[in-house]
Amino acid sequence: MPPRPRSRFVTSSLLRRWPLPRPDEGGDKDERGRVLVVGGSAEIPGAVILAATAALRAGAGKLSVATARSVAAHVAAAVPEARVVSLPQTARGEIAPSAAARLARLAGEHDGVVIGPGMSDGPSAARLLSRLIARLEGPAVLILDAGALDLLRTEPHALRGRRALITPHPGEMARLRGTGKAQIERDPRGEALRAAAAFRAVVVLKGSETWIAGPDGTCYGNRTGNVGLATSGSGDTLSGIVAGLAARGAEPMQAAVWGVFVHGRAGDRLARRVAPLGFLARELLAEVPRLLRQPEGRRS
Repeated sequence: MPPRPRSRFVTSSLLRRWPLPRPDEGGDKDERGRVLVVGGSAEIPGAVILAATAALRAGAGKLSVATARSVAAHVAAAVPEARVVSLPQTARGEIAPSAAARLARLAGEHDGVVIGPGMSDGPSAARLLSRLIARLEGPAVLILDAGALDLLRTEPHALRGRRALITPHPGEMARLRGTGKAQIERDPRGEALRAAAAFRAVVVLKGSETWIAGPDGTCYGNRTGNVGLATSGSGDTLSGIVAGLAARGAEPMQAAVWGVFVHGRAGDRLARRVAPLGFLARELLAEVPRLLRQPEGRRS
């Protein structure tokens, strides 16, 4: 069970009292968990590369990437540690909904499954994901990001009974909830809690203060990070970190809390070392293992 923090904000001391599962020293890569990243498209192949690499940096033992056929070879070359599965694609270069049955079988073999990085055709992604979830068996933690979030606009109960979390920014949350972005930004904590109850999933509502809410009313705020993280690929990196922690055995709430804190702290390190603006999402990746070993504190 998570500790009862005196503050609603995540701190380094809270994380030290809530340690991540650690593999046995004599264990193999299967014991460290398996991550599947589903996404990518002809126009945005790099998103799955970032998410997949982040999952390994977070400690996952095995990695698979399922992506559109036209970019599969490129992804395989960019992430040589991964098994890369080439899937049929639509005329727009996105993974075709007809791949759902194959993906469901593949997802059932993994512990953490990220769906959405690099998927820009929301309706097509929603059809794919709806069919996938209907066929999915097993206890994998599902992380829905980017294009995959569109599923919840038409099927708000799709994640019920699943171990799942979603990672919207305020604009995406506004579309999911049928409201304005300004309303989300006025009360991000309350909106995260309401969305978690409605979707029966852990919600990571990203922003200058990120709010992590569970269906049971648990809620944590996070203040690590800076404006430099508002850059292309940053969200893909976060979803990969969370998936890697879930694959290691962390429950969705713990994986989200640790992942958000470490992602933000990696941005803080780069802001000090490089500049407040201009560091790249891929530069966050090398910071992750050190921060997981010893999270640094701020405002704790």
